[in-house]
Amino acid sequence: MQNLLRGVALLLILGDIPLVSAQTSGAPAAPVVVVKAERKMLAPVIWFPASVISRNDAHLAAAEEGRLLAVADVGARVTKGDTVAEIDVQLLRERLKERKAEVTKEHARLEFHQREVARLEKLTTGNNVAQNQLDEANVNRAVSRSELSAAEARVAQTEERLRRGIVTAPFSGVVTERLKQVGEWAGSGDAVVRLVDFKTLEVQSWIPLSALAFLEEGTALDLMTKMGVSAGVVRTIVPVGDDRSKLYEVRLTVRVQDWTAGQTLRIAVPSEQPRSVVAVPRDALVLRSDGTTVYRIAEDDTAEAVSVELGIAAGDLIEVSGIDSGDRVVTRGGERLRSGQPVSVTVSGEQE
Repeated sequence: MQNLLRGVALLLILGDIPLVSAQTSGAPAAPVVVVKAERKMLAPVIWFPASVISRNDAHLAAAEEGRLLAVADVGARVTKGDTVAEIDVQLLRERLKERKAEVTKEHARLEFHQREVARLEKLTTGNNVAQNQLDEANVNRAVSRSELSAAEARVAQTEERLRRGIVTAPFSGVVTERLKQVGEWAGSGDAVVRLVDFKTLEVQSWIPLSALAFLEEGTALDLMTKMGVSAGVVRTIVPVGDDRSKLYEVRLTVRVQDWTAGQTLRIAVPSEQPRSVVAVPRDALVLRSDGTTVYRIAEDDTAEAVSVELGIAAGDLIEVSGIDSGDRVVTRGGERLRSGQPVSVTVSGEQE
């Protein structure tokens, strides 16, 4: 009974002592990363599928017909001017010998006619030969010169055909496909290999006519891949739509080095004209069952929960209401914050 009375007395004494809150007990400030809200020109966007392509993607064809002696393997990396296929041109080599022999013969004939003209010119000055004989010799010399020029042209043509028996790379790249194999017959104009340049990449997409009004050459667009958001710039818009889909081709230049041709992605195309809004990074949004909150940091480095309405989203930025341009908003560490809680502020990765 005495112990019970002592316990009651102790409770009465403790009841007179005020409780101390965690906030006033010297609890450490919560570390957060903040950025400043900014006024931006944003527009709502629609995401369209796109793909990465090479600006240099060619099916290399044989310029001469013949049996293939060599074809580059799939995966072979070649530089501009390297041989990717070789055609059997032995018959052309023999024809070249024949053409060169004709040139030699025409050279000899021309030299004969030149000597004949010189001889007759001397005789004509002494009236020892008729003028018509000299005229005929001049005609023969002129004809011989023409025949020599024609023979030399035939040699040049045959040499060019020999050179075309070697299929060379017009640009540096990788052989991605063998369209004919060694030993097969390749006709003039038949594709032999496919060569792709993986260093000159761009993005290709097809968009409806309604979106063309908000695009022009030089417009920067967001690109979404599995690795995250990147950026591209409109290089050109093809002003002719596809007959079936009624879509228009758009090409974008990119600076990403680790993409590959054939990779799929999405591009963000504006659906309205841009307008001035206050925007914050998406990381500043705290999504809860009762709505969306952004934590604003007051001048005394305490957190203030602001309920916001969301608007235009573009890339990593999103329009919010209730936040002013220049306000410091939390982008990391806001999930466990409460209004009035003191914080330790880091701005853009550096301690404030």
